[in-house]
Amino acid sequence: MGGENLAVIMLTDEKRQRAISSICDESMTRQILLRVQSPGSCKNMLPETLVEMLKGQYEMMIYGVHDGQYQVVLSDSEFERSVRIRFSDAVLLSIIAHYPLYIEETLMKRQCIPFDEKAKGIAIPINTMDIPRLNIAMQKAIDEENYELASKLRDEINNRANHTK
Repeated sequence: MGGENLAVIMLTDEKRQRAISSICDESMTRQILLRVQSPGSCKNMLPETLVEMLKGQYEMMIYGVHDGQYQVVLSDSEFERSVRIRFSDAVLLSIIAHYPLYIEETLMKRQCIPFDEKAKGIAIPINTMDIPRLNIAMQKAIDEENYELASKLRDEINNRANHTK
């Protein structure tokens, strides 16, 4: 939804029963695929090198959604230092450094969908889409005469516009 140069990141719970999903841009998609498909070829790349230089243990927590983006914090194990990072960067960091990526339980319950490995499509929560993709999705819903969805998308766009004023 919103372009051919986008991918969807889907994360499941440990039992692979529930999942959350988010849109990922083309450049991050390439970075993630490179690490998944050919991890050995990445050992001297900048993210891997920086991870090697870090001392200590780290973990990441998805704690909210704001303006169409999951909010993630990267913290050291003592929670003395933390920094907010993009969701897709957290996924990449989890792949590279094997840092655990957690999600706040009530957020998971609110955002999740049942996970089906054989599903033909993927649901993207409206609140994790940016405004341009919401507009594209709304126009598509109108074109397909799915006015209920178009109305929900319009409401989400208006809600965000009202919160930024």
